[in-house]
Amino acid sequence: MSESPESPETPKPSRPVTPGSQASFGTYGGRPVSFVRRGTRLQGRRQVAWEEHSDRWAVEVPRHIANTSVHPDYLFDAEAEFGRKAPLIVEIGSGLGDAVCYAAEENPDKDFLAVEVYTPGLANTLIKINSRGLGNVRVVEANAPEVLATMLPAGSVTELWVFFPDPWHKSRHHKRRLIQPAFAELAARALKPGGIWRIATDWSNYAVHVREVLAGSPDFENLHDGERSGAESPLTQVWESGVESLVGGAPVKEGRAPVSTEHTGPNEGIDETGGWAPRFDGRILTSFENKAHEAGRLIFDLSYRRR
Repeated sequence: MSESPESPETPKPSRPVTPGSQASFGTYGGRPVSFVRRGTRLQGRRQVAWEEHSDRWAVEVPRHIANTSVHPDYLFDAEAEFGRKAPLIVEIGSGLGDAVCYAAEENPDKDFLAVEVYTPGLANTLIKINSRGLGNVRVVEANAPEVLATMLPAGSVTELWVFFPDPWHKSRHHKRRLIQPAFAELAARALKPGGIWRIATDWSNYAVHVREVLAGSPDFENLHDGERSGAESPLTQVWESGVESLVGGAPVKEGRAPVSTEHTGPNEGIDETGGWAPRFDGRILTSFENKAHEAGRLIFDLSYRRR
């Protein structure tokens, strides 16, 4: 007697793809992610810090598509995590943790969440948290759009910080830039009405890009609309100086031709729009920002209020 064919297994339902998630921006759908994970290995004191302190200060999230994704069913409970109800400040791309740890030390009445995909940077942040005895900082290794889209409850964030995101200079890479209209929608979802979004970049082209994206958003208003325009605009000053026509603003080495970033011309006119905020005094001057100054580049600060 011949064996009857096995009945086909019922196909498993596909996991939902969170709008704005790593799945929609990168792993699936043909859309690029805004970051490149340059390293995840931990060694020496970073490894020790992770082993000793991640259970206490790192938020453990269930993954979805990749090891930096966040399952859409997971919801971060800040009050339970910090053991109190306090304003929540979220920094996207916290790097080595200098800015977030300085701010947490200066503002013990506020809680801070550092979002980063660079594991060694998070380990460095843990070292700072522990050495300074900071109880109001948590770190999470996660893709920022997913954090804003589903992990954080809607309207739960008092301030959102994005300081010096990867500028993705080349025109064909502009689609990889973090701050896009879709990302602005996610930021608006996470921020409470009246919440503040602070942005800083040391590249004029990205600054203009951010200003245009947020000008087109119905959810945000520029706190410094029209300010620092004309000759007072840092954009005008950068255009006139031509510093960004060289890689990093570095001086040309003797006997070599200048290498252009194809980022901006030596003089693109006068910035009549303005809208630049003064430097945010709550942001510590990091080594990264110092290098920008040493290269002759200017810093562009932008501040927006959630309507």
